[in-house]
Amino acid sequence: MARQPNYRSGTDYVVEFLDYRFSFSSSDFEERVTAAAVRLEFVGGNDLGEGETADLVELVASPIGQISEPRSDFGRYLVENWERISLVDGESLVYWLRKLVFRGAWLDHRVKQGLLEVAWDDDQAEFGYHDPHGDRTLLELAPVPSWRALRYRA
Repeated sequence: MARQPNYRSGTDYVVEFLDYRFSFSSSDFEERVTAAAVRLEFVGGNDLGEGETADLVELVASPIGQISEPRSDFGRYLVENWERISLVDGESLVYWLRKLVFRGAWLDHRVKQGLLEVAWDDDQAEFGYHDPHGDRTLLELAPVPSWRALRYRA
């Protein structure tokens, strides 16, 4: 089991990733999964419909990373094109979606514990994390692969 305390925002979704087991409320998990898909440039924005969100959530929450019954055109797109979508340059879409969901939850948990602070970085024009005690923060958010070329377009 994980050395760090597990993240918990509810009990609707329980997902394991690496040595962590995190528990999410439906709304928290849906928002994190959608944000991860946007970050990977797999969807154009976070304004997905209910069926699209449900298909994406099932893909990430399913232990085998699949959709059983698509609820939307987006879900059908995923199922019909899975062989070319699932891996891009050797990188797994499901792995990266899960990784970004967990990365965000882990960072939020560290902020709640007072181990990280969120601050605006004018040079990067985005939020970043730093050590609240002024020590050098070892956290650098690594770049992520892009699914832009395979982005779903309604």
